[in-house]
Amino acid sequence: MVPWSLWMNAMPLASWGPQDGGSMWHPRPWVGLLRVDGKPGGQPLAHPLIAGCLVASRGSSSFPCRGTDELLGVMDQVTIINSTLGKALGGASGGYTTGPGPLVSLLRQRARPYLFSNSLPPAVVGCASKALDLLMESSTIVQSMAAKTQRFRSKMEAAGFTISGANHPICPVMLGDARLASCMADDMLKRGIFVIGFSYPVVPKGKARIRVQISAVHSEEDIDHCVEAFVEVGRLHGALP
Repeated sequence: MVPWSLWMNAMPLASWGPQDGGSMWHPRPWVGLLRVDGKPGGQPLAHPLIAGCLVASRGSSSFPCRGTDELLGVMDQVTIINSTLGKALGGASGGYTTGPGPLVSLLRQRARPYLFSNSLPPAVVGCASKALDLLMESSTIVQSMAAKTQRFRSKMEAAGFTISGANHPICPVMLGDARLASCMADDMLKRGIFVIGFSYPVVPKGKARIRVQISAVHSEEDIDHCVEAFVEVGRLHGALP
């Protein structure tokens, strides 16, 4: 397991591992989650001649499953997983890459961010490891997150808001106007709801939104209070009739 940032400065990977009929791998990068929009990205199927599939699944463990590869039914095709320890695993810092031993050794020897960066604090590693244990031992947390996400999305859409993505705890409330998103986020904070307004250049022009992230610790009462605050603030700023 090595930090995901190592990929940025590692040597070309075409020189590593076996390939059909030869001794080379040609990994195919595949982005698992477009996290700003809460949508799965990329294509799930690797080319027949490609023996491995690289999944850059930032935050995608927060889908109603254990990641984008499980969501799309391609876990048996994935050899390398590249992800972060944030978002679904509690918002900690750092990230990781898992894969065959020779690949990990290659990244440790040739990836400059690994050579010139500090190790993660033991507490961060311990918490992230425990979070992964909880996800693998039971589907209770995943099912709870799916129910809470559906509750928020359905209530917001019923109120008249447009929510980007589908079935993901990252719930972008689409508003279009940058100033509107910023002002509404400020007024939400006054009501005890901490959400962030996103606008250009973080997202395309005309696609400003407030991004809401549902957490396992949120109760149904928290979800309902958040929706009520959005409705109140939306009407105050003319986003809702």
